[in-house]
Amino acid sequence: MDDEPAVQCSAKRCRSAARWALRWNNPKLHDAAYRKTWLACEQHRETLGQFLELRGFLREVTAFRPTP
Repeated sequence: MDDEPAVQCSAKRCRSAARWALRWNNPKLHDAAYRKTWLACEQHRETLGQFLELRGFLREVTAFRPTP
């Protein structure tokens, strides 16, 4: 579809535009400086963040800025 955003939320079945970058790592698998990124829309920022926080994975949440 042409009306779908180019960069979408990472939540399952969500096609909304990404607005937030949730940076995380699993300390059992990754070096302390390593970061993976999930993108979130406004609706899923909190739930995705809670999922990561509960496991001790969430490191930071920043506004998502796509690179040109």
